[in-house]
Amino acid sequence: MKDYSCYLFDADGTLIDTNELIYQCFVFTCKKYGDMDISRDLVTRNIGLTLRRQIETYLGPLSDEQFKVIADDHMQYQLSIYRRYLRLFPSVQEGLRLLHAKGKQCGVVTSRRMVTLELYLREMGIFDLFQICVTPENTLKHKPEPDPVLAALSLFKIADKESVLMIGDSDFDIECGFRAGIDTAFVAWSRNDPLTLKIKPTHLIDDFMQLCSVPV
Repeated sequence: MKDYSCYLFDADGTLIDTNELIYQCFVFTCKKYGDMDISRDLVTRNIGLTLRRQIETYLGPLSDEQFKVIADDHMQYQLSIYRRYLRLFPSVQEGLRLLHAKGKQCGVVTSRRMVTLELYLREMGIFDLFQICVTPENTLKHKPEPDPVLAALSLFKIADKESVLMIGDSDFDIECGFRAGIDTAFVAWSRNDPLTLKIKPTHLIDDFMQLCSVPV
């Protein structure tokens, strides 16, 4: 893998294993507000979309007021159970520390809202290893649109797109990076099958430490 100067990471499913947490929350929300059972595969396929898009995918179109009520309840439930499920994927903390030691710029580009993103990154001991975080509060358009990555490049004041890599575990991450004009890496620990990706990533990585296996 080539040496990049800036690494942009998705959060859920890439840095932090929140798959079961997210699934359990949608089981709760869909049962309470739609009296419906939801499959694990369906939830997994939609991880990476904003919370509103996910909820409306399952429950149908909502007014802003309806969405706020459901989303607030959804997130309160998540905050009540997250410690049962939250964990880092292997080598994430070690790898981020190595990138930091090499002077690399690291950012998070995610569809998770800032309040829980910061909480979870701090709980996992990696929040201070990122210089910037781009969340749905920062852009009008979200993944798979290129806007979140472009916002990150603007915050970093990066003009050379060839020096930037977007790392993620879903179609939405890879398409977002591709449409923003940067290289992408798909993580093999994703629950999504790389063969189903709409856009082929620049790299497929089996271990987080592959991102660090370049000269200082």
